[in-house]
Amino acid sequence: MNNIKQNFTIKDLENISGIKAHTIRIWEKRYNLLAPKRTETNIRLYSNDNLQKLLNIVLLNNNNFKISKIAKMTDEELLLQSREMAFETATNDEAINSFKLSMFQFDKILFNNTYNKLLHKKTFREIFKDVFIPFLNHIGLLWQTDTLLPAHEHFISNLIAQKIQTNTEKLEYNIVTSNKSYVLFLPENEIHELGLLYLNYELVLRGHHTIYLGQSLPLNNLDYFFKNKRDICFITSMTVMPYDDKVEEYFKEIDVILESTNHQLIALGRKTKIVNKDSFKSKISLYNSVSDLLKDL
Repeated sequence: MNNIKQNFTIKDLENISGIKAHTIRIWEKRYNLLAPKRTETNIRLYSNDNLQKLLNIVLLNNNNFKISKIAKMTDEELLLQSREMAFETATNDEAINSFKLSMFQFDKILFNNTYNKLLHKKTFREIFKDVFIPFLNHIGLLWQTDTLLPAHEHFISNLIAQKIQTNTEKLEYNIVTSNKSYVLFLPENEIHELGLLYLNYELVLRGHHTIYLGQSLPLNNLDYFFKNKRDICFITSMTVMPYDDKVEEYFKEIDVILESTNHQLIALGRKTKIVNKDSFKSKISLYNSVSDLLKDL
């Protein structure tokens, strides 16, 4: 846990909360809402408690609570009021903010209550499309700005994965109506599987036969499927791996394997932008995201 970030800059708070740094400074000075530490060079450093408090403030402020009224609340009153507000509203923006709070506070109860409230208004597919995807995109931004704590990302990803798996299990007894088989896997050392998990759900929902192999799979582990006489569509997702200088080589290896078969490969994720798709001799298709692929399925 030693590598986990304990202090946040005002820019971090801006990235996470969506509130401009200038506004945060005003709230701080006028209402004494946050009390950051100062470095020797007078740079503000905010604790995890400061971050959690700010997210609670933003949630209430976005729901017509005046800052002056929020400033009079004790920390306990603020926490209770924001949690109650999160449970009551659970519309898209409020739900995303509640999931942020859940992530930074390691609060499984808040996550599940927010999710269950959404289920009264939306189907699981709508929740994933309207709430989870924007939320996950925001998590990506937090990674890029070095704001997100690794433990927080793992915590929230596992909770979302559980929801996808639960909804997929409900479909497992559905009759398979398609002759096509899909084998879903992630490249070796790739562990970001939420998009692939959801894609598996969508394929099962549409009556396809799927084999989900999951994270970090070396290509030679797919030999059984490569040699299979039945046509197979392989699907992989690339968020971090392979490394940029290895992506072209990875696709060339797959291209050689698939060239003499009727199998095909669909690859999605930001790493696919590095590859020249015109050089493939086999059936390989590239997509930027799960959403783009679903439009063609």
